[in-house]
Amino acid sequence: MKTHSLKKDQGMILVTVVIFAGIAALMIAALTGWFVATIKVSKDLVDREQAFQIAEAGVEYYRWHLLYAPTDYQDGTATSGPYVHNYYDKDGNFIGTFTLTITPPPVGSTKVSIMSEGQTASDSIETDTIDATYAIPSFAQYAVVANDNLNFGAGTVVSGPVMSNYGIQFDGLAQNIVSSAVSSYYDPDYSGTYPQFGVYTRVDPPPATGTDMTDDYIPAESPPEIPTARNDVFQSGRVFPVPAVDFSGLTINLAQLQALAQSYGGYFPPSGAEGYDVLLNTNNTFTLYKVTTLTPAPSDCTNTANQANWGTWSINTETIVGTYAIPSNGIIFLADNVWVRGQIDGSRVTIVAATLPDDVATQDNITINNSLTYTNFNATDTIGLIAQNNINIGLYSDDNLTIDAALIAQNGRVGRFYYPPTTGSNGCYPYATRGTLNLLGMIASNLQYGFDYTDNTGYLTRDTTYDANLLPNPPPSFPLSPSGQYQLISWENLDPQ
Repeated sequence: MKTHSLKKDQGMILVTVVIFAGIAALMIAALTGWFVATIKVSKDLVDREQAFQIAEAGVEYYRWHLLYAPTDYQDGTATSGPYVHNYYDKDGNFIGTFTLTITPPPVGSTKVSIMSEGQTASDSIETDTIDATYAIPSFAQYAVVANDNLNFGAGTVVSGPVMSNYGIQFDGLAQNIVSSAVSSYYDPDYSGTYPQFGVYTRVDPPPATGTDMTDDYIPAESPPEIPTARNDVFQSGRVFPVPAVDFSGLTINLAQLQALAQSYGGYFPPSGAEGYDVLLNTNNTFTLYKVTTLTPAPSDCTNTANQANWGTWSINTETIVGTYAIPSNGIIFLADNVWVRGQIDGSRVTIVAATLPDDVATQDNITINNSLTYTNFNATDTIGLIAQNNINIGLYSDDNLTIDAALIAQNGRVGRFYYPPTTGSNGCYPYATRGTLNLLGMIASNLQYGFDYTDNTGYLTRDTTYDANLLPNPPPSFPLSPSGQYQLISWENLDPQ
C-alpha cells in the first residue's frame, strides 16, 4: 500500500498558499495603486474644473464691473494690470485666485478683451485661462434699421437682423430676427381698415404658394389672432413690440464725432461751394476736392414726384484741395454736402456730413455715384458713412454700382430720387434706369429707404448683403445701440483640458 509523507503534503500546501498570497498581494497592490491613481485623477479633474470655474468667475466679475464703469479698463485701480482677486466659495472658504489682464478698446471702438486666469489653492495648483471679448453693439448690429415703415418684396433675402420703429411687411426670406417697435399698424400701402401685426407677411402659408397683394388686410396676420412662427419667411423668428431705436439721439453722436475729428485733424469747415468730393485711396489717404458746380437736370427731367431736395446730385466741376492721411482715429467730418468714392486697403474710416448746430435748413447729404469698395473683406477694411440728412445715389451714377459701407441717414433716407423715364433727347433717359447695385454693409434710414420704383426705374437688380464683420468691428466711433451695454462677442478657453 502506497502512502504519502505528511511533511511533503504540508510543504505543497505551504507553497500553494505562498503563491496565492503573492498573487493576492500583487492584486491588492495593483488595486490600491489604481484606487490611489483614480482618486488623484478625480481630484485633478475636480481641481481643473474648479480652475475653469474660477477663470469664468473672473470674466463675469469684469463684465459686471463694465456695467457700472463702462470706460474703466483698470479695475478701479488707475494702475496697469494684471489684477489679482481672491476667490471664495459660498461658505467663505478661500479656494483660489483669478488674475485679469484687460486690453482696452482701440480708438473709436468699444471692443474690450478680458483674459482671466483661474488658479486653485489646492496642492496641485491647477490653472485655466479664458479669453473673452465684449463690446457695446452699434447701429451696425442691424442689416436694416429704420424710423419708418418698411416693405420687403417677394424674392428679397436679408441675412442680418431687421428693425423698425414702425411696421414691417416682409414677403421675402429673413434669415435673422425681424423686429418692430409696434404691436400692430395700418399698412399705408393698402387701404384697409384693419391693422396688421407689427411684423407681418402676405406670403401664403405652406402648402399654398404665392403672395396676396390685393386684399386690404390678411386676417391670419392681424390682431387679435396670435402670430404664428412662419419659418418659411422668418427663419429666426419675428419679435414685436420691442424698444424703439433713437434716431434723434444721433445728433449727440454727431457733436461727439465733430469734437473727435477736430482733435485728430479730420475736421473740414463749410466749402463755400456745393460741397466736398472725397476720393479714398488704397494707401490710407484720401484726396479732397471742392465741388464747384453740379450737372443740371435735362429740360425734360423734372421732379414729377415732388421729392424734397430733388436734383441730379452729380458733380460737374471741382477743384482739388489736397491729399491727406486718414486720421489715426479714423474720423473725417465735413460740414457740408459730401460725395464719396474710391477704394481702401487696410483702412478703417467713418465719414460724416453734417452742419452743427442742427437745423433742418442746413442738414447735409452724402452722395455715392461711383463705386466705393474694400480690398479686404475680413474686417481689415471698414467704411462708415453718416449723413445728417440723406444718403443719395444721383442721376449720373454708375450703371453697375458697388458700395461696401455701413450707411446712416439720420433725418432723411438712404436711396435714389425718382427720375422719370422719359425718352426724349433731353429727358432722364437712359440714366433713370440703372443696372445693378451691390451693397455690402448695412442701412440705417430715418425714412423709408429704396433704390428702385415700380415703373422699373432706379436699379433693376439690387443685391444687398449684411456685412457680419460689422457686428464685432463697426466703423470707428459708429453710433452705439440704445442699450449701451456690453455684449459677448467671442469666448475662448486657452487651456482646454
